[in-house]
Amino acid sequence: QVQLVESGGGSVQAGSSLTLTCTASGRTAGSYTMAWYRQAPGKEREFVAAVQGRRRNVTEYGDSVKGRFTISRDNTGMTAYLQMNSLKPDDTAIYYCSENTYWGQGTQVTVSS
Repeated sequence: QVQLVESGGGSVQAGSSLTLTCTASGRTAGSYTMAWYRQAPGKEREFVAAVQGRRRNVTEYGDSVKGRFTISRDNTGMTAYLQMNSLKPDDTAIYYCSENTYWGQGTQVTVSS
């Protein structure tokens, strides 16, 4: 059973930076795409970013975070990172890590103005 655990969330001021980490366990090869999604109160879950498994230089971003967020993956394929810069209050949400059909429990990011 694959488990995904997110960490790194917190409360910050607008304009600050945070780095989220997603660590996978229960599997070996990291051949699946790892992705970040977020869900704000009262809103649907939104795609944030994704990085491929085998081609770790291939990434994709949601329109609202392009140019501010960077997704990456370590060489083992077990950990994905989401570097978030120039944070805005609209970035406030629970951020979830996803791989294949698995989801983490989420980590809260709160950005105050």
